[in-house]
Amino acid sequence: MKLKNYIHGEWIEGNSDGTILYNSVTGEQVATADTSGLNLKDALNYGRDLGYKNLSSMTFYDRGQMLKNLALYLLERKKKYYNISYKTGATHADSWVDIEGGFGTFFTYSGLAKKMLPNTPFWVDGDTQKLSANGTLLGTHILTPSEGISIQINAYNFPVWGMLEKLSTSLLAGVPSLVKPATPTSYLTHAVFEDMIESGILPEGAIQLICGSAGNLLENMQDGDSVLFTGSASTGKKLKSMPSISENAVRFNMEADSLNCSILGLDAKPGTPEFNLFIKEVRNEMTTKAGQKCTAIRRIIVPENLIGDVQNALTKSLDEVKIGNPLSRETRMGALAGKEQYKEVLEKINLLKTETELVYDGQQNLIDADYENGAFMSPKLFLNDSPFTKNISHNVEAFGPVSTLMPYKDSEEAAALAKRGKGSLVGSIISRDNEFIAETSWKMATTHGRIYVLNRDNAKESTGHGSPLPTMMHGGPGRAGGGEEMGGLNGLHFFLQKTAIQGSPDVLTAITKIYQTGAEKKYSDKHPFQKYFEEVEIGDALETAGRTVTEADIVNFGNVSWDHFYAHTDATSLTGTIFDKTVAHGYFILSAAAGLFVSGKKGPVIANYGLENCSFFKPVYAGDTITVYLTAKEKINKGVKGRNIPSGVVKWLVEVINQRDEVVCVATILTLVAKKSPFISLKIESIKKALNNLTENTEKKFGEMSPQLMVEHLEDVTKNGFGNLNEKDFPEIPEEKLELLQDWLYSNQKIRPGAKYPLLKEGEEMQLKYKNLDEAKEHLLATLKEFLIFYRENPLAETYHPRFGKLNKEMMELFHRKHYTHHFEQFGLI
Repeated sequence: MKLKNYIHGEWIEGNSDGTILYNSVTGEQVATADTSGLNLKDALNYGRDLGYKNLSSMTFYDRGQMLKNLALYLLERKKKYYNISYKTGATHADSWVDIEGGFGTFFTYSGLAKKMLPNTPFWVDGDTQKLSANGTLLGTHILTPSEGISIQINAYNFPVWGMLEKLSTSLLAGVPSLVKPATPTSYLTHAVFEDMIESGILPEGAIQLICGSAGNLLENMQDGDSVLFTGSASTGKKLKSMPSISENAVRFNMEADSLNCSILGLDAKPGTPEFNLFIKEVRNEMTTKAGQKCTAIRRIIVPENLIGDVQNALTKSLDEVKIGNPLSRETRMGALAGKEQYKEVLEKINLLKTETELVYDGQQNLIDADYENGAFMSPKLFLNDSPFTKNISHNVEAFGPVSTLMPYKDSEEAAALAKRGKGSLVGSIISRDNEFIAETSWKMATTHGRIYVLNRDNAKESTGHGSPLPTMMHGGPGRAGGGEEMGGLNGLHFFLQKTAIQGSPDVLTAITKIYQTGAEKKYSDKHPFQKYFEEVEIGDALETAGRTVTEADIVNFGNVSWDHFYAHTDATSLTGTIFDKTVAHGYFILSAAAGLFVSGKKGPVIANYGLENCSFFKPVYAGDTITVYLTAKEKINKGVKGRNIPSGVVKWLVEVINQRDEVVCVATILTLVAKKSPFISLKIESIKKALNNLTENTEKKFGEMSPQLMVEHLEDVTKNGFGNLNEKDFPEIPEEKLELLQDWLYSNQKIRPGAKYPLLKEGEEMQLKYKNLDEAKEHLLATLKEFLIFYRENPLAETYHPRFGKLNKEMMELFHRKHYTHHFEQFGLI
């Protein structure tokens, strides 16, 4: 099979024989990769133009939803990727980290976007700064997608995760990518990429793929472009120094080889949980992915008096590792990614032998495989007995199941040895001595991107030394490349341009879509809490009536809250304080403010969602009168799931002033505000109004029902909605499916055209009951009235539905709103 490249929105083959890709387990040919004859310059322009236009115009929220949809689509097809992954030498566990770890990164960034990013194509970064005495000049910063294309050049060890962890941040930031996977395992990357394109979820130009040589790709880089490189430090430095990159201000992120270490604490003696955890962690890091991990433990730093104990324990543990065909259930370690990689690791092993002693050379028999055809290598353990004079262990990385033991005396030496790696992605400390951990961490932090501490207290939930997590930074200084990937939302900054914005409060409000103090407020007769999420506009405001605070208020609040702080209760204790007399509680002022600005009438505001940045500036005494100004400050779209009403968060600026126009309190409150439902109300007048537009000649937009059949069908289903059906007459709905079906009722998803009526048997057709359409309408309205009265009289009733199981009043009403809307839209009535 020849892997096609995806550029300019098309699948294109290279025009030469290409490079043969082999099965790492059997040595058989899997595919060929070839980029010969591709116009890579045009591919870059295609991404910069169409890809950037489509992605950058989307909001952060929508891009987050896009990542989630893509992850769900790929997750459904994961079995196919596992079946391919074993050919790279990966076991099932190795593949899980690569494949589902990649999907998990998409899910994580989707969640971060929905919780923390705005529903705008830009992102306001940090607080607004007052730049003038009277506040007419303000300043803030915004982040916008960097105008260009991002090239990702990946390593062969994680063909899926390597691509997806980079795409998670670039796509969420709004920047298109061209993926260049490492050639040996590119057939797995290709399979996942192919499905991403097939899904149709991504906008045109968002991603492109080349499998094989990069050719002149990087020679065509321009201002605004970026490069994400994972591989050897020597290759990365060469690429970074290319004139097209160094002279064009191209952003370059490098994640390179790394001589990571793990330190066994002085307290972790044989027999302690920490000693056992250490042996297990080192073994796992040496054998997972056959040691082909940029985060693997290469240097094992051990108290000098425990070297023999660790060597013996580790030798026994490595002896138990089953090596062979990843398809075998017994196998715990697979093959290297290919014969070329095997040769490279062997060269590095021979270099290590020049200064250090090989103390363990595993001789495992392979399971359902052989050393001749496959790229298998047993674990190798070296001993560097003088790690401060023998430097090869700190300079040479064998990218396979190879690690070196070395002794230390105290925390000073442990940290010094860790730092001799000249920059690492991760260093771990296995200890329960907090003082040792703290001192060692501080000293080694300057040369490490991540420090992982493991002991009995966190072992059960631990993710492991070698596991980069989406919410934590992945990268390291010095030899590790100086790059920073992921790290939660910080990972997006690499792809975003930060711009300072200065202007008046009205200008900054218009640009940022966040209300700025001093900007114009929009007052209206309609209370802001009576507006749906879509109707609320930034700047919508309310000025409340005043309330005079009394001595009784202060006393009563103290009794209710049990807050008897002396400043509220004891006038004789105020000498030397900032107060003239007993003062109202700050939280009373906030509560009183809420009492002034809330609307008592039921409306779209569902709940108080939180409180931010609350400050009290002036004391409020008995006799003072407070007034509140409530202003819509910011809107945050919110993804909801389960049995929650579709809604968004509105942030409101609360300004409390006294009778002297002095600001006494400022806070930001968050409310959960319902979105407008796309479904018709079940009010009799609403339904009657829609039915008035229906005649026998009304044309349907979908389905087979006539107008009268549709009305009679609605009557039947409405009648069933208050108790006509027996649960025993229908097949049981599986519990896990039932929960998802009932959750669906709360969403704004509509019933799809073509959905079948569950009460009709196979081949059965609906029959007319009434003599004409008008009579059918009358019966429907009468039945709907019965339905509404039934649930008013029986608000706790639960009624069976054949598709959704037992439904309470709220769920049943949600279903019928969707059902009426579905059929009214069928005939264009709403």
